[in-house]
Amino acid sequence: MTTPDHLAGVRYLVDDVRSSIDFYTTHLGFTLRLDAAPAFADVVRGPLRLLLSGPTSSGARATPPDTPAGRNRIHLIVDDLDTTVDRLRKAGLPFLGDVVAGPGGRQILLTDPAGNLVELFEPGPAPTGRTSA
Repeated sequence: MTTPDHLAGVRYLVDDVRSSIDFYTTHLGFTLRLDAAPAFADVVRGPLRLLLSGPTSSGARATPPDTPAGRNRIHLIVDDLDTTVDRLRKAGLPFLGDVVAGPGGRQILLTDPAGNLVELFEPGPAPTGRTSA
């Protein structure tokens, strides 16, 4: 387990802490550290500490209600994107679009129960160095 001083924390405002705990622990490999539902939960995956703040939490109360979520998201690396997507689709999870490939790898977006974005990313092969002639 990573110690708290080695964790990167992200706060997600959620409508239902219990369903968010289930989403992240059941489907995305997070471990529950603290369950203070319905107000708050703390889940961890590697060095990522995700703070799930329900409507009654202090984090949610400090954020104006008309603040848009924007396009920010957590970025989770997976070994096999196709297998992961198939598993999550079978579980009924909502994806936004299809897998997109780019120079660094392949990715797809899904939303948690509160509509927060999660990016699943499979890195591409490491670039090879050039040799000079």
